[in-house]
Formats: sequence, structure tokens, C-alpha cells
Amino acid sequence: MKEYPSFLFPYAYNILGTVDDAKDAIQDVLLKYSSKNITVENERGYLIRGVINQSINLKERLKKTQPHAIWLPEPVAMESSDQGFELREMVSYSLLFLLERLTPKERAVFILKEAFAYTHEEIAGVLPVTLENSRKLLSRAHKKVQQKEGKITSETKKEHFSQLEAIISAIRKKDLDTLHQLFTKDITLYADGGKKVSVVRSYCDGVEDVSDLLIYVFHNFLTKHTVKPVVVNHQPALLYFLKDKVKVCQVMEFTPGGRQVRRVSAILDPLKLQNLEHLVLE
Repeated sequence: MKEYPSFLFPYAYNILGTVDDAKDAIQDVLLKYSSKNITVENERGYLIRGVINQSINLKERLKKTQPHAIWLPEPVAMESSDQGFELREMVSYSLLFLLERLTPKERAVFILKEAFAYTHEEIAGVLPVTLENSRKLLSRAHKKVQQKEGKITSETKKEHFSQLEAIISAIRKKDLDTLHQLFTKDITLYADGGKKVSVVRSYCDGVEDVSDLLIYVFHNFLTKHTVKPVVVNHQPALLYFLKDKVKVCQVMEFTPGGRQVRRVSAILDPLKLQNLEHLVLE
């Protein structure tokens, strides 16, 4: 049973979008399973089904209590051996962001098909849906989530990190011309401070406004912070920390060609940054 929390983590996290909620869903299912003292033919399949359905139910409850302000998924570091999670099937941050448009059931079908390569027959065996229902849910999900992404290789990672260095250099110098070249014209920025941190603006769009906002935030709040490029959820990000405490994670979504940034997701919620603090010491 010890290996199951790690194995089950991507199923729960991809649906819920936060580490603690994913852990809670997994723990609930494992506790119920162990307390029943039953033997099943396919233990892994049984637990996967339980975790996915538990995650769907929890997501539906959380959506009802979620504030109307910007809510961003919790970033998870991809290049650390300290987390103890299976991370290969984790969807990208950009896709996780877009999955918030889906109903929990649409999200589960999409993830099982796209991240885990389940057939519709297998999905119907995991979720309380028919074969035809599964196809319809996937079709609806694809219409809501239209996303083209380039795969991150060692080469694209180098390129992206080079772009991140150029971005932070331009912000430090207040070099708007360079920022305008590094960002798409229709770039968007979303910021999530949770319940404890006030953000300057929770949403901003357009290359001029986003560039001005990033410069303003840096020079008014982040000049004493150390900044480090990292990879979270298969995407490049800038991590700002002060005295070993992560204060901001800015996840960058590049265009498919990898030349410009088209979305910045700024996570300032301390609860969503606590699992990144080990990166400060690496």
C-alpha cells in the first residue's frame, strides 16, 4: 500500500489542481479501502476508480465555495526527487489552467483520455458513464479546451530559460521595448493571492499593460528577492524568494514556437507555494 499515494497522485491532482486536496482524496479512498478489509481482483484499478470519483465529488464541492476572484492551480516542481510523487502523467500548467473551464466529469474524461491514454471502454469502467456518454463528454471538453502546446525538450528548456533571463533583465532595467518583443501583443496575466495576499491586479491583458504591471510589481515589491528559473508542471517559471521563503511563482506560457510569452500565471498564495520551497535550496 505504501506505493499507492505516489502512484495515485496524478489522477487526483490533475482533477483537483492542488496538492493538499489531492492528498486528502487519496487518503480518504485508501482509509476506506483498508477499513473494509476486502480483496479485489484488480486492486490498482479499484483504487484509481475510487480516487477519480472522490476527486470529482470534492471538485464539485470546492467549486461551489470557490470565490469569484481569480483562482489558479497550485504549481508542482517537476525536477525534484524530494516530492515522492509520480509526475510523468501530470498535465502542463497551461492545460491545468484551461481545465478549470470544464465540469469535474468532463475534466476527468479528458484527463483519462489525454494524459493516461484510456480508451472510452476503459473510461466507462472507471466513471459512472456510458460509452456514448464518455465520447460526448470528451467532445465537449475539446471544444472548451483548444490548446496547442510544444513539448519541452532539453533544447527548448535552454531556450525558455534564456528567454526568462532576458525577461527579468528587461524588467530590472525597465526596458519596455525588449519586453514588448518577448511578449505577444495579446498577452494575459492572472494573479492569485489566495485569502492572505492582496494582488495589485488579478487580471491584466495586452502587451503594454502587462509589461507596465510586471515592472511596477518588481520595483515596488520584489527588488530584494532572489529570482530563479525553474520548471513547474512541465513549464518554465520564475520563482521569487526571500530568506528561503517562496513569495511568488510566475508560470510562463510560451507560444508553440517558443519565441514569446502569451500568458503569465502569478501565484502568490502562500498555501500554493509551500511545496516549492525545497527548490530554493537546490
